[in-house]
Amino acid sequence: MITASGPLPGDNVFFLLMGAILVFAMHGGFAFLELGTVRRRSQVNALVKILSDFGISTIVYFFIGYHIAYGISFFGDVQQLTGSDQGFAMVRFFFLLTFAAAVPAIISGGIAERARFVPQLMATAFLVGLVYPFYEGIVWNGNYGIQAWFTHQFGAPFHDFAGSVVVHAVGGWMALIAVWLLGPRRGRYGRDGSIHPMPPSNIPFLALGSWILIIGWFGFNVMSAQQLQAVQGLVALNSLMALVGGMLAALALGKGDPGFVHNGALAGLVAICAGSDVVQPIGALAIGAIAGAIFVYLFTFVQHRLRLDDVLGVWPLHGVCGAWGGIAVGIFGLRALGGAGGVSMVSQILGTALGLAIAMLGSLLVYGLLRKSVGIRLDEEDEYLGPDLAIHHVSAYPEEDIQKA
Repeated sequence: MITASGPLPGDNVFFLLMGAILVFAMHGGFAFLELGTVRRRSQVNALVKILSDFGISTIVYFFIGYHIAYGISFFGDVQQLTGSDQGFAMVRFFFLLTFAAAVPAIISGGIAERARFVPQLMATAFLVGLVYPFYEGIVWNGNYGIQAWFTHQFGAPFHDFAGSVVVHAVGGWMALIAVWLLGPRRGRYGRDGSIHPMPPSNIPFLALGSWILIIGWFGFNVMSAQQLQAVQGLVALNSLMALVGGMLAALALGKGDPGFVHNGALAGLVAICAGSDVVQPIGALAIGAIAGAIFVYLFTFVQHRLRLDDVLGVWPLHGVCGAWGGIAVGIFGLRALGGAGGVSMVSQILGTALGLAIAMLGSLLVYGLLRKSVGIRLDEEDEYLGPDLAIHHVSAYPEEDIQKA
């Protein structure tokens, strides 16, 4: 019930809970996007990996990460935890957890089909428990005085409303390091320079994953306001315009390829997160369209020129489009282009660069140490068999396997 004086505490609890549920549902989208993109022998692994990563993320973020980012822990009794705000702090933890857990979900798509299961869970624990919340706290809680310094030096703090950089760019650049350290799937690139296609196993599942992510994204962006009285219809409209811009650009440049179309929409949404509350809707359309073009061109460049086997293209999609979204705030957020103002291009560049540096350094340390200590890649026989059978001992199509036998 909203009174004349504003929403009651319970209203905000329910509002943010709905946002948390929407973003939690996005993890199903991550799972089906990966399931549809990988080969048939890796589909079970995609589903198990995303849900398991979420479980590990919950534990480490609850006990370690949330305290690093916000200085808050949940070790009091029930009366202390609920208090006068009816547990708003706890549902806020749930909401922000779903953001944190998106980081390993992003990484999962890049390293698909050849990563060992338990070492990846170990990587998730370190990245979500330590690395991600370190940068999250800098941007969203003002830790270490960096945002205050940006404001003092350049007139405005680094602005990332819903995580173009904090979540997506950080996850994408972590994934780049992991992909590089793992190496390509066996058979992806020939010694003679040839490139062997490994087409998606199920386009309908890929499309379903994209649709689930698109729907949940409105919770991701709009409900980042975290309070009913702070909600902006502008954020919803900008999210819509950016996803359409990204999709249409990818449709045109990707020549109707369904993978480009469905990921192009996600590219637009990744890019608009940071500035969805300060840019004009036509600016959001442009941000999304540029992101869609970035994804189409960089996906091909990474696979063919750099020869990095980033299976779902998570570095172009989340890493580069996320960084573009952070920088785009400094352009389209200006009053001269119809934006709300109060942004600084220098702060946007430096804040974005800081996030990328923390992500790459953290990922290099975590995956580098795991590679040297326990190993991060399936052995040749298990990779040939496929992670579904090698790790989980069941395939996505057991009836067909029995018939073939």
